[in-house]
Amino acid sequence: MIWYIARGAGVMALFMLTLSVMLGIATRQGKPLAGLPRFAIATVHRNASLIGLGLVVVHVSTLLFDTYANLNPIDLVVPFVGSYRPFWLGLGTLAFDLLLLIMITSLNRARLGLRAWKAVHWASYALWPIALAHGLGTGTDAAQVWMGALAIACATAVAATATWRFVT
Repeated sequence: MIWYIARGAGVMALFMLTLSVMLGIATRQGKPLAGLPRFAIATVHRNASLIGLGLVVVHVSTLLFDTYANLNPIDLVVPFVGSYRPFWLGLGTLAFDLLLLIMITSLNRARLGLRAWKAVHWASYALWPIALAHGLGTGTDAAQVWMGALAIACATAVAATATWRFVT
């Protein structure tokens, strides 16, 4: 049961973080998207990010109780020290650390100032592909056709959004 929760939360986190990255890119363009004002896109972006964070927390915390992965709390915050698929797990840990950093600074954006917040927020562009690689490298469903299709769809969606931003 724990394994199903962990992998389901991981897959849904990928989906929500993909949506968040896409909306972040679209919001940065400064143009209305699908007839919605910029503040509406920013609100959905923020909410998708928070839902993604919640799903990542479920994913990570349930894996602490998975006897197959055999993780300990240090594996969740220090990259590349775990015994289970150390490189791929390390990418997940790195993505988790970046996600926490981005969320903490975003929640304190007014105190940090726009320039400092933007500097940290750029890490989102590193976070997303690292998280995707983690899922494909350590995920037990990575070899499944549906997971490959989801990964390709997510990568295509982010690439298309980035292309739209830089072309328009």
